Order: sequence, then C-alpha cells, then structure tokens
Amino acid sequence: MVIGQLENLLAQQGFCKVASNLPEFFFFFRRESAYVNVLYVVDYRPELLITESQYAHIKEKILEFFREKGFYEVHILSLLVGTDIEKAKALCGSDSFCWLIDASKNRLMIYENQAADFYGMRGILENFLDCISKMPSVERQSADESEKENLGNTESGMDYLRSYRINILLVALNVLLFLLCTFTGELIYNIGDFSVMDLIQKGEWYRMLTSMFLHANIGHLVSNMLILYYIGNVVEKRIGHIPYLLLYMAAGLAGNVFSAGYELLTNHYVSSIGASGAVFGVEGALLMLALLYRGKFAEITAGRIAFSIVFSLYCGFTSSNVDNAAHVGGLLMGFLLAGIFWLLTPGGKKEQKGGD
Repeated sequence: MVIGQLENLLAQQGFCKVASNLPEFFFFFRRESAYVNVLYVVDYRPELLITESQYAHIKEKILEFFREKGFYEVHILSLLVGTDIEKAKALCGSDSFCWLIDASKNRLMIYENQAADFYGMRGILENFLDCISKMPSVERQSADESEKENLGNTESGMDYLRSYRINILLVALNVLLFLLCTFTGELIYNIGDFSVMDLIQKGEWYRMLTSMFLHANIGHLVSNMLILYYIGNVVEKRIGHIPYLLLYMAAGLAGNVFSAGYELLTNHYVSSIGASGAVFGVEGALLMLALLYRGKFAEITAGRIAFSIVFSLYCGFTSSNVDNAAHVGGLLMGFLLAGIFWLLTPGGKKEQKGGD
C-alpha cells in the first residue's frame, strides 16, 4: 500500500518519475534553482535479493544519469520500504542519505548516522505515514487496489489476461470484425450498419448492436481501440468484469438511441457505424470514478479526463461525418452507470455513509 500512495505523494510535491526497467526500484526527481533532488525508492520485498554493493552501484548509476542530462549538482535520498527493517538497515551500510519506511507499522525510521532531514521531506513523509495509519479500512482497501493497478506491469501474462479479459475481448472483437469487412467488401456493412429507416421500416433492431462493432477505415478503428484499450483496463479493474461489459454495451446502445432521436428530429438520415458511443461511455465512467475516488488514481485526475472528453467532443462537433449525438449519449450513459455501480458495491456504500 505504501508504495502506491508514496508515488501519489511525490507527484503532489512536484517530483517527476523516471522510468525504470527494474520493478522494485523507483526514481523521482525535482529540479530546484541550482540543483536537482532525487528520491531513490526501493520496494524492499522479502524476495528481493540485492547486496550492499549492488545498492550502491544503482545509486551511482542514478547520479551518472542526471549528470549526463546536464545536472551537475545532484542530491540523492534513498527510501527503503519494507517490513524487515534490520535487513534494510544493513543494506544501507554507511550511506547517511538513506531512510527506512516500516511498511508494517507505517513509520519513518531515521538512525543516528543518517541525515536528519532532506529539504523538508522528513516532515512531509511523517505526516503522510501518519495519515495512512489513520486511514479507514475501506479507503485502505481501495488504496491497495490502486497500488496493484499501478504495479500491473509486474503481472504475468495470464494474470494480465484475467484482470482485463472483457476489455481485451472487446478490442479483439472490433479488430476481428474489421478484418472480416476488408475481405467481404460492403456485405457486412450493408447488413450491420445503423440506419433509422431500417429500424423503423424493416424492424431490424439488431443493427443497434452490430453497428457498435464496425469501423469505416483503419484510422477510425485505431483511434477508438487505442482509447478503449488504455482507459477500459482501468475501468474494468475498478468496477469488475460483468459491470464493465454491461456499461460498454449500454453506452453503445444509448449512443445509438441518441443518434436515432437526433435524426428523427432533424429529418437528416444517414447510416453510421463505430464504437465511439461505447468508448465515450467508458471515458464518462472513468470521469465519474475519478470524481468518486479522487486522489487514488495514479497520474489520473478528473480535470485531465474532463479536458480530454471536452477536446474530443469539440473535435467531433467541428468535423464532418461524425455522429456527435452518439458520443453525447454514450458519455452520459457511461457516467451515470459508473455512479450506479459504485453505489451498488459494498465499498461504495460504506464510503458514502462515511462521507455524510
């Protein structure tokens, strides 16, 4: 739990994360007026095998990394987060700029031979750990889930497929149908696109569903699937597999309902295809979740999501041949359903009561 929350804290303090190929090591830096402060965080799990010399070598490599970037005055503080404090203490050796965080008791450990402070970080970390210790159990469980989500890159292939199986299947289905369309010409498009006249005059209501999985060209497909892949994983992980599937389908259908209503009101009838309504529904769900769980999504804020949605809608309204009614309908349905699913979960109910 501490690692995931610590990353959020450092981001709030203006630190930027440096990508690392080692899942147990995290590097954060903040540029000051004439120097750079770096926090070298080690997730010191029981299974982690690292010697004192290896620890020192990695720290030296961090120093070289920033000097190669033109930062010649670099201050590094190591933070070892774990439950075996004596083992972690031995790893620090004679490094005076190395603090320990006892993950089992959520407390900061600073010994006599270690620096008493590091540019005000001591007080910040102590307050942070004190807040975690006082955190209600429901919030702590949610934070644990967020941390697992943030560290998802350490999951095995099978674990990854199980965690996001619905979203992966939806993306795969969209891609597969597009490939089929390339070999069948207009056949699948003719029997599967969304047309109000076909719905009313022929009773072909199945088009409400089939049109959600068809795309006009490769650009249309890629833009929808990239968004769906990245944000869909987050939403599915948060609300569960079946609720996510229901949300996706309901948002897509709502988008088509809005589209049909708009066409009937304007007497402007066109055939349409695409998963955009469903994708906007997933974006709406992510916005709702960010509002409900604000501060618990690493690097995701409601403001960023809202800006992305507004920008996407703006692009749609200023472009031709775009079904903006479907976008709005899907967005509203996804936003609404995410809130309903949250209220129906035990955790959501408890948090709601706790906030009254």
